[in-house]
Amino acid sequence: MTSSGRKSGRPAGSAQLSTAQLPTAQLSTAQLSTAQRRRKVPLGLRLAPYLFVLPNMVIFGLFTIWPAINGFNISLYSSGNGRTFDWVGLGNYQRILTDDQFWGVVRNTVVFALAFVVLCVVIATALAVLLQAQVRGKAFFRAVFFLPVLLSPVVVGLVWNWILERRGGLLNTFLSPFGGGEVGWLIDSELVLACVIAVGVWMNVGFYILILLAGLQGIDPSLYEAARMDGATAWQQFRSITAPLLQPSLLVVLVLSTIHGFQAFDFIYTLTGGGPVGATTLIVQYIYERGFVSPIRYGFASAGSVLLFVTVFALTLVNWFVGRRREAV
Repeated sequence: MTSSGRKSGRPAGSAQLSTAQLPTAQLSTAQLSTAQRRRKVPLGLRLAPYLFVLPNMVIFGLFTIWPAINGFNISLYSSGNGRTFDWVGLGNYQRILTDDQFWGVVRNTVVFALAFVVLCVVIATALAVLLQAQVRGKAFFRAVFFLPVLLSPVVVGLVWNWILERRGGLLNTFLSPFGGGEVGWLIDSELVLACVIAVGVWMNVGFYILILLAGLQGIDPSLYEAARMDGATAWQQFRSITAPLLQPSLLVVLVLSTIHGFQAFDFIYTLTGGGPVGATTLIVQYIYERGFVSPIRYGFASAGSVLLFVTVFALTLVNWFVGRRREAV
């Protein structure tokens, strides 16, 4: 033991111990001051954020959550007038799953949703990358691509019905000098679903472009500069920089386009009415017709709504977890 240790009456290592404990003491003091500041904040200010959110949550609960819960309840009953309900348990689900027309509608919905999602993701990504690289006219083209999103789906259906009309339609009028003839875009069962998919993509892709543009603007430009200095091509830059860093935005687009694909109804109803012969009848129109077109079957329609909800919710969870796992890799 050194002389300094004997004079202080403590071991020489005690000075080092107190120094090691200093950050902990400072942290405790900081935590104490934070707690004191929180006590000084008035209760009204602490509740203010929740009060601002409350009206929206009340509306969301009344018009979204409660109807969804009540819809599941109604699916367990049989009712033709909405006033009297007879308990049938899972009978509505059994009838809808053995309905041949239901499975035809499911096939149409799956084809439409799959093509819609793939085309929206691919086209939105390509156009977003091109717009991000463009120097002049960027704002103009953003507005042009986003304009269809602002239109009412009912108006979109009516306008495209006029464009694709067999006789006197704008598209056939344009193609007639080239020998196109009178193509039945909306009456040919082999063409009509492709036309509906194209109209759906045209109407929604601008929204997804904006989401991806926001993601592209968050990528550091110095990464591209370094890649160009290393001799990377445009495709190599996209594959190694853009695609990995754009995954969170692509996940949002994938989830939203999946939901929109399975819930498509309004513009299709005014474009084709579900025809010809049910070729463009999707699941939402099937549910609507069972619930509001004679013969009315509220329980049957509610069972279809529950099945649609479960399907969309499951697909959303799968997309979300797969996307998050890829981000973590």
